[in-house]
Amino acid sequence: MGMEQPSQKQRALTKKMSRQETGSEGLELSQGFPPVARKDARVLVLGSLPSRASLQARQYYAHPQNAFWKILHMIAGSTGSYASRCRTLRKRGIAVWDVLSASVRPGSLDADIDMASAVPNDFEQFFAGHPDIRLVCFNGRKAEQLFERYVRSSCRGDRFEFALLPSTSPAHASLTIAEKLEIWRGIIEPELRREQES
Repeated sequence: MGMEQPSQKQRALTKKMSRQETGSEGLELSQGFPPVARKDARVLVLGSLPSRASLQARQYYAHPQNAFWKILHMIAGSTGSYASRCRTLRKRGIAVWDVLSASVRPGSLDADIDMASAVPNDFEQFFAGHPDIRLVCFNGRKAEQLFERYVRSSCRGDRFEFALLPSTSPAHASLTIAEKLEIWRGIIEPELRREQES
């Protein structure tokens, strides 16, 4: 998949949580994916946790009705196989990850995430290893809420700009794909242009 491997701290947290009582007895802990990112990434797009379809396919945003890859095709030109799309994003300076490393999630909706079992990813190590990231985008409100709860306090200074984007999930049907694209493009493309001009 061309992804970075989870940090030792992240693996330890997930292992510890898997041994603890989660409040969702009998339900399996869903494990997230490593980030798709190059060290020179400038934009980070964060989801909450992979859906069932993504977990089964071992791919970010694998649900056929999720608009993520349609939108990123229009913004970054990502096409072809999953591996090819990920390579394009890395080349364009876009990183993809989730706020959570693991959690019990009985269904695919963000509302199904069991907060008692949630384990955040190791953002301290990630940001240290990707010093050029300036724009952090949230793919939907839940990702933003999880970041605020588990990560934001460790983001000191004025290094980052944060942007809430409409969820690409088919469950977020109040906007059309064209409307979502317009908002995503308006946030991400200026940062990509700054990279080209620098």
